[in-house]
Amino acid sequence: MAGRDKASTEAMIKVVYFDALSASDYLDISAGGKTEATSAHVRERAADVAGRVDAKATAKFGWLPFFGASAETGVSASASSAGQSILSKTLSNTILTDYLVQAADDPHIIALRGLRVTALKDSMAYMKMYTPYMIIAKTEESGLDLARIDEAFEKAKGYYELVGTDRQNVRRLVLRFNIAAFRNNYGLADLGKMTLVYHGVRVGQTSETQLGMNAEMSGGTERPRLTADEVLSGTAPTDADLLDVYDIILAGVESSVSEVNHAD
Repeated sequence: MAGRDKASTEAMIKVVYFDALSASDYLDISAGGKTEATSAHVRERAADVAGRVDAKATAKFGWLPFFGASAETGVSASASSAGQSILSKTLSNTILTDYLVQAADDPHIIALRGLRVTALKDSMAYMKMYTPYMIIAKTEESGLDLARIDEAFEKAKGYYELVGTDRQNVRRLVLRFNIAAFRNNYGLADLGKMTLVYHGVRVGQTSETQLGMNAEMSGGTERPRLTADEVLSGTAPTDADLLDVYDIILAGVESSVSEVNHAD
């Protein structure tokens, strides 16, 4: 399988996806209860950055006519909003930095390289790629509020599965993504167009059939219907067809994307 080695931090130049909450849990577990000092350090750094943002806003816009005593409340609120945004990003980036250091030497965090990722056509992940565009569709004829389908998907399912195939098309596996963890406006549809390394944790197995819409909506209990040809030829799906499932913590671009590790 392509690139199933421990996580490496040497060549990461762009982060496309980072599940900060999962990474935070991982760091807490790895620290073995020694997280209080780390949390305090993160808060100090974030507060310092937020304070500097507030000061810079005052210095930059203080010359404007309307930037006076009468506008102090509004400006303070604006600076506070900017500070909160910076605070949130600082917290996330601090977790990212700590995660990369910790994961580099952890054999349980697997770096998956050289994968082509796609969504099965009858899966919820496939539908999720296109539901945002339904806001422009006409709803009169269908009787459905197509614009709200995407909203329904957001509430119904937090993680979406894509199938990863190595370059030799020898092995397939399932990658699960937290839809809220994409960065810089990337989304599921972008992953198939990029050469990325995925940091994942193996969490179980599933079949491709269980990724379909019908199986999802039936709670994963629906068994695949066998065709006459499958019964006669003996090619019916078995447990041997199960695919390994990896929850993805990080996806990013490495500096030398052409140097793909094909070793199993």
